[in-house]
Amino acid sequence: MADPRPKTNLLGLSRAQLERFFAEWGEKPFRARQILQWVYQRGVTDFDAMTDLSRALRERLQAETEIIAPGVMSEHRSTDGTVKWIMALPGGSAVETVFIPEPDRGTLCISSQVGCMLNCTFCSTATQGFNRNLGAAEIIGQVWRAAEALGPDRRITNIVLMGMGEPLLNLDQVRPALELMRDDLAYGLAARRVTVSTSGVVPGIDALRDGPGVALAVSLHAPDDDLRTRLVPLNRKYPIEELLAACKRYLADKRPKQSITFEYTMIDGVNDRPEQARELLRVLAHVPSKINLIPFNPFPGTPFKCSSNNAIHRFQDVLRSGGMIATIRKTRGDDIDAACGQLVGKVLSASRRRAVVQEQLARQALA
Repeated sequence: MADPRPKTNLLGLSRAQLERFFAEWGEKPFRARQILQWVYQRGVTDFDAMTDLSRALRERLQAETEIIAPGVMSEHRSTDGTVKWIMALPGGSAVETVFIPEPDRGTLCISSQVGCMLNCTFCSTATQGFNRNLGAAEIIGQVWRAAEALGPDRRITNIVLMGMGEPLLNLDQVRPALELMRDDLAYGLAARRVTVSTSGVVPGIDALRDGPGVALAVSLHAPDDDLRTRLVPLNRKYPIEELLAACKRYLADKRPKQSITFEYTMIDGVNDRPEQARELLRVLAHVPSKINLIPFNPFPGTPFKCSSNNAIHRFQDVLRSGGMIATIRKTRGDDIDAACGQLVGKVLSASRRRAVVQEQLARQALA
C-alpha cells in the first residue's frame, strides 16, 4: 500500500528551516548549505546528481521530499526584450512573472498571490479578484524557473515583488522567499536589490522591519486621503498619515541614506495636476523619499487614460524643483501585457473585465 503522506517540497525553505528539517532527521546543519547551493546556485533538483550527499541520504530525500517549482504554461517575448511567463500552479490557477532586461541590470518582477483582494481601481490585476496566497515554494520558484529559462547569459540582478497580489498580506510565505533571495548560499542579492512593494498594509510594514533587509516601495498614487481612497480602497483602513508614520518607523533602523520609493501612477485628469505635485511635496517633506512616476497602462474596460507626456514631465519638474528625486518609469512589455498594472494571470475576457471594473467604480461611488 502506498504511503499516503505527501512529500515535503524543499523549495522555498529558508536556511534556518532546512537546518531544522535535517536536524529532525538526525543530520548535521551543513546539509542545508549543500542543498541550497545545489538548488539555487547550480539549478540542480535531481537528488541523484547531488554527489556530495551520501547515497543513503539521497535515497531518503528521493523517497520523502521533492523540489518542485511552478511550471511554465507559456512564454511571451516583447519587442523591447521583456519576457513574461505564465506560471502554472496546482488547482489550475496561474500567475505572471516578468523579466525586464536593461544594459546594467536584469530585473525580475514576481507575484505573491493569485489575483489581488485590494480592488485598486486603476489596476488590471484587481479585475480578476482574489484566489489564494502563494506558498514560499511558489514565490521563490518563480525566480528559480526564470533563472532556468534565461540561462547564464541573462543574469537576474534585481527582484521586485510588484507582480500580482499584495506581498504584506502573505508575509508568512513571502518572508522565507526573501531570506533565500538575500542568502549568500542561494541568490545572494544585496538589500537594495530586493524590493517589496505594498499598497500600504501598515502592520505588514512594521512586521517587515524584523525580516531580512530589503527595500520598500509604497503605492501612493495620490497626495490626499479623499483621492487615494478612490484609487486605493485600503486607504480607508490605513490613511496617508498613518502610512507615512509606518514608513518612518521602517527607516528608523536602516542605513542613513536609505529611502522609501513611492510609486505614483499618472492618470489623466485625476492625479496629474501641478498643484497635486506641490501637495505631494508637502506630504512627503519629512519622509526620506524618491518618487517613481508610472505612466498609466490601459487595459480593456478601464475608464482611465494615461496622462500626457507634457503633464508627466510638468509634474516631475514641480517635484524636482522642490528637491525631490523623481523618475519616470519607462513602460516595458506593454505589447505583451507585461507592463505595470497589466498582470492578470488567468486572463478574463474583455467584456468580463469591463464589468468588473464598473462594479469596482460603483462600489467606490457608494462608499
